Amino acid sequence: MQLAEEIILKKRDGLSLTRAEIRSFIEGVSRQTVSDAQIAAFAMATFFNGMNLDEERDLTLAMRDSGKVLSWENLDGPALDKHSTGGVGDLVSLLLGPVVASCGAYVPMISGRGLGHTGGTLDKLDSIPGFDTQPEGARFQRLVRENGIAIIGQTDDLAPADRRIYAVRDVTATVASTPLIISSILSKKLAEGLDALVMDIKFGSGAFTPGPEEAVRLARDISRVAYTAGLPCNALVTDMDQPLAWTAGNALEVHEAVSFLKGDERHARLATVVEELSAELLLLGGLAASAEESRQKVRDSLDSGRAAEKFAAMVTAQGGPTNLLEHPELFLPAAAIARPVFPARAGYVSAIDARAMGMVVIALGGGRQRVEDPIDPSVGISQISGVGARVDTNTPLAFIHASTEDDWDRAAQLLSDAYTIGGDAVEVRPAIYAQIEGKSTHE
Repeated sequence: MQLAEEIILKKRDGLSLTRAEIRSFIEGVSRQTVSDAQIAAFAMATFFNGMNLDEERDLTLAMRDSGKVLSWENLDGPALDKHSTGGVGDLVSLLLGPVVASCGAYVPMISGRGLGHTGGTLDKLDSIPGFDTQPEGARFQRLVRENGIAIIGQTDDLAPADRRIYAVRDVTATVASTPLIISSILSKKLAEGLDALVMDIKFGSGAFTPGPEEAVRLARDISRVAYTAGLPCNALVTDMDQPLAWTAGNALEVHEAVSFLKGDERHARLATVVEELSAELLLLGGLAASAEESRQKVRDSLDSGRAAEKFAAMVTAQGGPTNLLEHPELFLPAAAIARPVFPARAGYVSAIDARAMGMVVIALGGGRQRVEDPIDPSVGISQISGVGARVDTNTPLAFIHASTEDDWDRAAQLLSDAYTIGGDAVEVRPAIYAQIEGKSTHE
């Protein structure tokens, strides 16, 4: 073991760390011989001085190896997953997982909870009565093998060094360090034992990355590091300058996911992102020979109902109701009050502050600002009018679902403030800004 302070000193002075030095530091993190103060100093030195490709790869692999690495021998298909950098109305995982699994892949999806203005896949699933998001490890692997998919939260034995480092980053203003972002995301995905990964890197008012150029850089960096660490990875850079779906709020998003899978209604921007991310995964996993074949498989999965059946099987296998797909209204909690919010003037939606929309959900009690905050799964926003929509006294901005009149009133004002209404029609930016092929960025 090398002294942590010597490793910190080297990074502080802008020098590159060796693989042995990085592994020594991460082992100290895992064994508690490295203090929180030393983690903070390391994180800050990395924040200011960055890391080269080799360092990012070695940090990612060391964090992966700080815990258990899953193995998927004897599967008759590839193990695939996706990761999103977070947004508002982002229910892609609920749809992509069943789609990809119904096309012959296995999806061991380890997801997170919402924090700040962004929603979390686990919080959405927790709104389903009985759904178990924390099965023990052997059961998780059995669920994936038997059903092709399981969505759970991070377990204590997967990349434990990441949890400790992230907790320190969260209170030391070092969350935005690109090498630490990359190693945090990829260490957990590599610990899943995946054959391929697709990333959804978001930009805009509802994303942690505000501009598209910055998002493209992150997409290139993370895809390149994944490839050098042995994990094929492509990325899409997608727009989060408005909510991705018609709903924002846990039970409401599950309800929309059910409607989407059944083919009742499909939000166009959401459908585009789901189709393209799913198609990327099928290509990377060797389940399609071309982009068009891959997209056709995704469309067939949705239109035939196979993806819906896979979602229903996952819900039942993880403890949820057997007929959620047929009767979601019987199981998903509903708020006491659901009323529309109308614009102050008629016109076209020219802009939406997506982060502010996420904060509306938090104000209603449907999100959290601290990890320990409780959540009301029934509240949120539905029938969201997107950019370009015409609104007037008969066409609302959205519906607010609240538990009390006071909550509705506060949320209605916040939601109105999040909208910009203009007199002229506007051009709507495409949902997908760029596609990044990790292999080409590595080469």
